[in-house]
Amino acid sequence: MKIHQLSASEALASVRSSAQGLVSADAAARLAEYGPNRVEPLAREHWALRLLKEFTHLFSVILWVAAGLAFLADWYDPGEGMARVGVAVVVVILLSGLFSFWQEARVERTLAALQGLLPSQVEVLRDGVVRKLDAEALVPGDVILLAQGDNVPADCRLIEAFGLRINRSTVTGESRPGSGDAAPSEEEQAIDARNILLAGTSVVAGQGLAVVFATGAHTEFGRIAHLTQIGSGEDSPLRREIAHLSRRIAYLALAIGAFFFALGSVVGVPFWRDLILSIGIIVALVPEGLLPTLTLSLVLAAQRMARCKVLIRHLPSVETLGSVTVICTDKTGTLTENRMRVRRVFLDLQLQDADTPAPGHDLFFRVARYCQDLTETRPDGRLELAGDPLEIALVEMAERLAPQPAPAPRSDEWPFDSERMRQSVVYPDADGQMLYCKGALERVLPLCESIVLAGSAQALDEAARAAILRAQEEMAAAGLRVIALASRRLPADCPRDAEEQALCLCGLAGIEDPPRADVEAAIATCHGAGIQVIMVTGDHPGTAVAIARQIGLVRGDAPRVITGAELRRLHPAQLQLALDAPEILFARVAADQKMRIVEALKAKGHIVAVTGDGVNDAPALRAAHIGIAMGITGTDVAKEAADMVLLDDHFASIVTAIEEGRAVFQNIRKFLTYVLVHNVAELIPNLAFALFRIPLPLMPVQALAIDMGTDSLTALGLGVERGDPGLMTRPPRARSQRLLNTAVALRAYLFLGLYEAAAALAVFFHVLLGGGWTYGMALGGDDLLYRQATTACLSAIVLLQIVNVFLCRSALRSVFTTGLGGNRLILWGVALEVALILLIDYTPLGNELLGTAPIPASVWLFLLPWAVGMIAIEETRKFFARRHLAHATKFPVGRTSVRYAPPSKEPFP
Repeated sequence: MKIHQLSASEALASVRSSAQGLVSADAAARLAEYGPNRVEPLAREHWALRLLKEFTHLFSVILWVAAGLAFLADWYDPGEGMARVGVAVVVVILLSGLFSFWQEARVERTLAALQGLLPSQVEVLRDGVVRKLDAEALVPGDVILLAQGDNVPADCRLIEAFGLRINRSTVTGESRPGSGDAAPSEEEQAIDARNILLAGTSVVAGQGLAVVFATGAHTEFGRIAHLTQIGSGEDSPLRREIAHLSRRIAYLALAIGAFFFALGSVVGVPFWRDLILSIGIIVALVPEGLLPTLTLSLVLAAQRMARCKVLIRHLPSVETLGSVTVICTDKTGTLTENRMRVRRVFLDLQLQDADTPAPGHDLFFRVARYCQDLTETRPDGRLELAGDPLEIALVEMAERLAPQPAPAPRSDEWPFDSERMRQSVVYPDADGQMLYCKGALERVLPLCESIVLAGSAQALDEAARAAILRAQEEMAAAGLRVIALASRRLPADCPRDAEEQALCLCGLAGIEDPPRADVEAAIATCHGAGIQVIMVTGDHPGTAVAIARQIGLVRGDAPRVITGAELRRLHPAQLQLALDAPEILFARVAADQKMRIVEALKAKGHIVAVTGDGVNDAPALRAAHIGIAMGITGTDVAKEAADMVLLDDHFASIVTAIEEGRAVFQNIRKFLTYVLVHNVAELIPNLAFALFRIPLPLMPVQALAIDMGTDSLTALGLGVERGDPGLMTRPPRARSQRLLNTAVALRAYLFLGLYEAAAALAVFFHVLLGGGWTYGMALGGDDLLYRQATTACLSAIVLLQIVNVFLCRSALRSVFTTGLGGNRLILWGVALEVALILLIDYTPLGNELLGTAPIPASVWLFLLPWAVGMIAIEETRKFFARRHLAHATKFPVGRTSVRYAPPSKEPFP
């Protein structure tokens, strides 16, 4: 038999212990055998090795090769500036790699938070004497003493219990404290037995004696910790997309670089000149600033979300939120306020508002006031209550409508538990003993023989019982939790086991846990955005359905409700089929079951967000694409395992974050377009250098100055643009939709990029030809004319990128609609670009570092028509794009309001 099914003496014998505890020698031997009572981390790679891996991704490897070749070229042919290129590339690699290293410490922090829930010391019977020992010293067979306020340090079997009430919410998810006793249990699962105390739970009332039967990783607590470590924690959609984009761009850069290196060899280009060309092509095509700019963009988005009470712990979660298709959410405290109040009462066979005075029903309010286990304090004369929110609601009603005097000390109690579904207390008064009882109507009504009507007890006939049941149905239909209140004057010779009989029903209280403000609107927004919301709770199925109806989560007549017991019997395939139900709720679920739901949804192709607040939620939080912890009620374990924390525990904050996440993907496309345009403008001059044997128009170090310097802040400004007003009226983007789709590539590479490259080459030759250069004339790297020409080429790209940043704010709306304002970061970025290009062109330091020389004003005048022309051709493209989209989707597309087609059909970014 299992230990919870044994008697107390048999349980002690099963672990070779006694009521006096272990002797020290046996305890020492068991400690050596079972190990310390702590959660051990899985073996991990050394931090240095993990850090090293951050610098060996595909982009990094390509850039390491480019940097090495640059240093080699500088060693072979000094004075060409290749050492500066190599140093710049290395700095880019280091900055990009360090951004993600901190994420590797998440599992260690989760384990530390788990261990922090365990008590540091515990009272133990050793050698028949009570001793205080470190919790890590506990072994199976130890007998420990527990009292109110203690945390349970290991899995234990009660052998004595006195009014014991246990808060099991951190492990089981049960929202209400349950009673504990030492009697054998008939439950099949130990976790459901009242004589079992699990590590990580806490004692909220009473005291007890328990024998330890599992420690460390063998406890339920330890199993959860293990699940937390091995949870998938898979890459976010953004990481997968960036990896895909990186591979495409990297392979393209390598292929083009190798092709032109081979071409140069065929046509007789000197080896080192050919090598410099190849490095220039690779540097031009690989967007070195993409990952740092992406990271900074996500950081700024996270800061904006923090102002909306959403704390981002894992940066890619910002964009992941925008891809979410399903939200698995808790009920209490997230969808509801977890602050109950009595809304209706049933007195004299009549339903009425709870705030209505009820003369003649003093007994009803006495039951509400005295039948509870709250902690009461009166600082400054004000009553403050701590404990079960339901009991607080009843006491507050009684204090408001019929204040009661302080009773004598309680003489007896029958605690509430999930089997009895009622609580009874006995208080002495001037006339003897008075029993007050409250609980579920289906458990209290059968014990009643009378009812209070017009201030006196009347016989409870069938008509009255029918009226009571009708009142229950009416209140339940309104989403209220119905509690019956009854009492009895105990006869002097009443046996204890007969005290809860012949009760007098005083009335019913309808209690609501009100939904949070705006939660119904938030759920409606989710439905409009194509996001399914699934309630996953440890509470009773009836409560879950009632609240779901109240907040608009359930609208049909027969939602699918799956309990934890049913979930255990479902095969994974059956669970996936069940999840196809249009309206589905989960109730009475345990930790591993919540993770099963998440894994099943992921197997169906969903991007899953899940909320949680307890230790039991940590595995599911890590298994989901994005874990969301509660900031107010959440444990440290949940917060450390989560990707984001709701500082106000409000479901509506999740919806706000999802909208922000959708805007992030849209903005990433904007700055990706912006960055790729100047990559093409850097590439084409290199190709001209190879194919037509002209001087190199743009040095690699100058290209890096554009990538990581002049364009960095403006690109970041595009990354923080406000989202379109209609973002939450469209379904989540398809997982197959790429950041760099055909529309983005055509616009960046073959339209704006080619135009910008043409302008750069035009001004390069304008300066060369104006200075007397003729085709075939050789120019040295220090030649003033050559330096002015490369400066003009660099300046052209910077100037047209200033124009381009305003064009890229929208792929469809006119620049005259989006305007120049509304984004201070872009304006600061433009100011920075102007300042840097002036510094590069007209200061000795800039000239020395980048090989530039001052250019005359006539060069800038030459470039102005090119800038205006860029606006003209892009505005023309946008005009036809809007017409095409309006025709394709049959949506009217104006200059100030744009409706987009579904993502899979979207022709432009």
